[in-house]
Amino acid sequence: MQSRFVTADDAAAPGGREAGREREERVVIALLVVACEVAFWVLLAAGLALRYVARKPRLGAAVLLCEPLLEVVLLVVTAVDLKNGAEPDWKHGLAAVYIGFTVGLGHHTIKKVDAWVAHRWFGGPQPVRPPKYGTARAIHEWRTAARWILAAAVALALLQAAVWYVGPDGAISSLQSWQQKMLLVIGINVIIAGGYTVFPKQAPHDAVADRERADRF
Repeated sequence: MQSRFVTADDAAAPGGREAGREREERVVIALLVVACEVAFWVLLAAGLALRYVARKPRLGAAVLLCEPLLEVVLLVVTAVDLKNGAEPDWKHGLAAVYIGFTVGLGHHTIKKVDAWVAHRWFGGPQPVRPPKYGTARAIHEWRTAARWILAAAVALALLQAAVWYVGPDGAISSLQSWQQKMLLVIGINVIIAGGYTVFPKQAPHDAVADRERADRF
């Protein structure tokens, strides 16, 4: 009966070493995505601390401008990994999605957190609340949808570039699966914004007129 145990010689064989190297590369990509997410919030906290606590707004702005470097590093590492012959899997797709969503939503997230911190602890003006009713709410929803659609579109472009790079004979099913998810994100946002346009939410008769502007893109 054939043994199912893996000997040291098997592990040291070229095929075993190759499989082990591929697993290590996939782990590196996944850990790098997590590290970029953590670094995003660390840089955001550091930039806001320099801006408001240390009273060094220029230095704080410089730190916040370092945020795009995270996406550049992740993009380069992912591209090099694929160039070195790694089989594309869900982790490469996740890297593309992370970059897309940071491009589409990162700036808006920084602005929202900045406004909240300034108001909560440093006497800044209250952040503008989104409109609740009518056309103003529909415009707000379309602007929100535009950010999500931009994020999904960037992710789709990066995923498609990876598909073309790997070629039709490669293992591209995981990348195409991520593309389908991004199309779903676009569809959901269009449906939500379209719903507020076709069926606008009406203000109660006794409600004060909503004059708050929608968030800028």
